[in-house]
Amino acid sequence: MSDSPKVISVTSGKGGVGKTNLSVNLACCLAKNGKRVVLLDADLGLANVDIVLGLTPTYNIFDLFHGKTLDEVLCETPYGFKILPASSGMSDMMSLETGQKLELLEALDELEDHIDYLIVDTGAGIHDNVLYFNLAVQERIVMLTTEPTSLTDAYALIKVLKQRHGVDRFKVIVNMASSLGLAKDVFSRLYTACDHFLEGVSLDLVGTIPRDPLVRNSIIKQVPFCIGEPNSNAATAMQAIATVVQNWDTPEILDGNIKFFWKKLLFRAS
Repeated sequence: MSDSPKVISVTSGKGGVGKTNLSVNLACCLAKNGKRVVLLDADLGLANVDIVLGLTPTYNIFDLFHGKTLDEVLCETPYGFKILPASSGMSDMMSLETGQKLELLEALDELEDHIDYLIVDTGAGIHDNVLYFNLAVQERIVMLTTEPTSLTDAYALIKVLKQRHGVDRFKVIVNMASSLGLAKDVFSRLYTACDHFLEGVSLDLVGTIPRDPLVRNSIIKQVPFCIGEPNSNAATAMQAIATVVQNWDTPEILDGNIKFFWKKLLFRAS
């Protein structure tokens, strides 16, 4: 496997599918497995990674554009990984300007020799920021549940990324599934829709997370469920997903989109 950092987005077409909770627990599991992880809260203006973790960061991502260093903005968690927090409830911070996007790319470049994984928790939907962060990563995990609206919105996100930006590889996780059979059925319907209407799209089912009442207990306590409820069905599924993620190689072929850690990727591609 390459020694380049692996850059993964966790994204969704619809809010409320457990995207941030998965991002936090994936970061936690990878850290438990000895990996160096940074979790970027890219849900700008509606950030809640810090809330899920019960943290109160001093600075957030927008302080990078006003003189703070990356080291100052990064926030340690009790679980062996760091977060790059965003702001919550500030409508003027919902979007990154072009210059800020480039500044963020350069700031994160400092991390490339010091981390194994950068996990990007995007917003939901097809907002410009959601698309930007999904273009700046190497792998995209699309989260959905078994609800019909979640399936429809996941397809819409994949469609926009494919038709407007040429993104054709996606990983999929079905969350809060009442049964494995239902989760596989939802994935099958998404796969069929993409196969029929979006030529060349590749979907890979990474795993499913069962509906588990113990997850809610951890959310209320602001503790990752893989820590607060390590023997729960959800925690077992989460660790299995983390194992799959660790087996991913960095893509050998650039897809033409600007990337975090683009310098190393371009060097490897030259």
